[in-house]
Amino acid sequence: MKALVLSSGGIDSTTCLAMAVEKYGNENVIALSVSYGQKHTKELEAARRVAQYYQVEHLEIDLAKIFEYSDCSLLSHSDKDIPKESYAEQLEKTNGTPVSTYVPFRNGLFLSTAASIALSKGCGIIYYGAHSDDAAGNAYPDCSFEFNNAMDDAIFIGSGKQLKLRAPFSTMPKSEVVKLGLELGVPYQLTWSCYEGGDKPCGTCGTCIDRRNAFELNGVSDPAMDY
Repeated sequence: MKALVLSSGGIDSTTCLAMAVEKYGNENVIALSVSYGQKHTKELEAARRVAQYYQVEHLEIDLAKIFEYSDCSLLSHSDKDIPKESYAEQLEKTNGTPVSTYVPFRNGLFLSTAASIALSKGCGIIYYGAHSDDAAGNAYPDCSFEFNNAMDDAIFIGSGKQLKLRAPFSTMPKSEVVKLGLELGVPYQLTWSCYEGGDKPCGTCGTCIDRRNAFELNGVSDPAMDY
């Protein structure tokens, strides 16, 4: 069995990559990273470092054209500021709609792209690192358990029953992802999560806050962060 892992260079996808390498061996794992017009390349640089660490084949694809109509605050052409508060604080202002850093149906496009490439490369499974914290409160609806199950069904049927989707963290909070990763020896010092592209993580965007909390709940410091 060969596996393709969607690899963003962050905690969750890197933990997925470690799981796939442990199960299938690095010679049977492919990492796929996507450029979608984000404001910086830090996460892509991190994905390259992680792929090199695990010695897996690493593919990169550019889907930025698809998202040029969106004014999501993560995108380079947007003038919107990235919120400097937790997701819980952001959701109090959205009335049940996704947060401003939700890129329209991004994960659906990523998974569809991954399915096509996975089939072409002879893979039988896709690993994807969505976790329950991201789906909470409808912040990122394309991270939800229901969405992942629907995409699994669509990919399985659309591939002629050759390809499955695995989202092992869909019912887990980020702290449990970190706990698993620490047990696997994941090189979190190589990863990047911050939505800003500075020399150091900003420490105040939603994903920085989530990341810091996940390590603190495990009683360890984050090896990649200097807040």
